[in-house]
Amino acid sequence: MTEFDVDAISIESLRQRRSIKWREYPPDVLPSFVAEMDFPLSSAVSTALHNAVDRSDTGYRSLDGLAEAFALYADRTWQWPVHPADVLAVPDVVSALAHAVSTLTEPGAGVVVNPPVYHPFFAVIATTERTLVEVPMARAADGSYSLDLDGLGQAFARPDVSAYLLCSPHNPTGAVPSLRELQVIAELAERHGVAVISDEIHAPLVLPGATHIPYLNVADAGSRAVTVTSASKAWNIPGLKCAQVISTPAVSSRMRRNLPMAMLFGVGNLGVIAQIAAYMDGGPWLRQVVDVLDRNRRQLAADLAARVPDVGYVPPQASYLAWLDLSAWNLGPDPAAVILERARLALNPGPVFGSQGRGFARLNFATSPAVLAGIVDRLASVVQ
Repeated sequence: MTEFDVDAISIESLRQRRSIKWREYPPDVLPSFVAEMDFPLSSAVSTALHNAVDRSDTGYRSLDGLAEAFALYADRTWQWPVHPADVLAVPDVVSALAHAVSTLTEPGAGVVVNPPVYHPFFAVIATTERTLVEVPMARAADGSYSLDLDGLGQAFARPDVSAYLLCSPHNPTGAVPSLRELQVIAELAERHGVAVISDEIHAPLVLPGATHIPYLNVADAGSRAVTVTSASKAWNIPGLKCAQVISTPAVSSRMRRNLPMAMLFGVGNLGVIAQIAAYMDGGPWLRQVVDVLDRNRRQLAADLAARVPDVGYVPPQASYLAWLDLSAWNLGPDPAAVILERARLALNPGPVFGSQGRGFARLNFATSPAVLAGIVDRLASVVQ
């Protein structure tokens, strides 16, 4: 059973959307940058939202049922036992990361990240007046990425380091940390007193061949550890403003007590309604999306190999973001800028993910096969 016809998705219908993906650039530009999917909404989510509008249910949010829905989903999906009382509702993952950093560290403290990494991580550290500590991802000869555990050990041992922002699954490389990697991180964090703040927003989109392991399933209950997540990425509902924070008992009360009022009241009522629907009834739609993404990542690999074999690309283990090594094209540190000018194709600039992104660009393949083929056509036109 399918929830939507992926082949029926057209550029004309997509351009009717008002989201940033389709309004940031003029109509001659094909957007493949921001992390939004082109698929129709889950029927469960769509029905829940339509019903809410039909009953004029657009007032201030109630959190009734949200924590329970997430706990059921976490247990069913990852065998992660979450107590609903430990689930804190916040507007979005980025503000949750900032809240966790502010709560668990002092101003000026070192916060470790693994670049190339989701670029708001840098802003979170800057705006909270903490100090950036980089431990770059390790890159193998085949272009795949993994965590540099030795580098993390050295960073955690520094007296100024108080926290680690873990991106799991990792954005933009698509790497999914293994159980061993997470166990080593937990051991290092415990030994050196480092708080681990894990961004797991892409976890529901882990693709066949990989397994997501929640960090809090590995961390000790007495450790300083927090997971931030949301249905927003997997079910394509980021504009509805709702995310979840789950903490170990050691820090749960502090995270709740210190929550800023702006975050407390920034959660949207429609966001809560949509998240509950996604977690409770959105499974069939998500399974179809994962199947489409699996096919698309492999099709992209085949098309790039045939059309532009000098592009470095390792299909991601999770989500729908392709991390492209375009350094062989000699387009400078930011190939996306040249590609936008020459091919009218919008990609994410690699350098925003850290200096390790020089010569790279991030491509979004969460679309129809026809649109994906158009993306490859425009990419190939740059060097043909």
